Amino acid sequence: MNAPTKPAIVVPLLHTTPGFETDGRSTCPIREVLDRVGDTWSILVIINLQEQPVRFNALKRAIEGISQRMLTVTLRSLERDGLVTRTVRPTTPPEVEYGLTGLGQSLAVPIASLGGWAASNRDRMRQAREAFDLGA
Repeated sequence: MNAPTKPAIVVPLLHTTPGFETDGRSTCPIREVLDRVGDTWSILVIINLQEQPVRFNALKRAIEGISQRMLTVTLRSLERDGLVTRTVRPTTPPEVEYGLTGLGQSLAVPIASLGGWAASNRDRMRQAREAFDLGA
């Protein structure tokens, strides 16, 4: 008699995927991208710009805890990497608006996957953290 078995979950072996292969400069794509979007603010900026371009002050109000300086630095870095566009309208005072490029918009899929994983596993991580702290 054969007992039903659970289908095996296939987990990719990450170091064998193209995102982890080093290039001629001894860096891998995932490290370079995580250096850019893995900071405290970049993903929050990308999330807030996904639906439509936003003016600087509206973006600052939407991202709790970000300073004006950090928002400026983050936006400039994202713009430098081709993820964000900066549009200045010739009004008095000048109106500056930020939006995502096509490349920036393409980050929505992996960010959504990470968000889904976080929602599914946050409680398990909290429980593991509590158990670890109790045993420490």
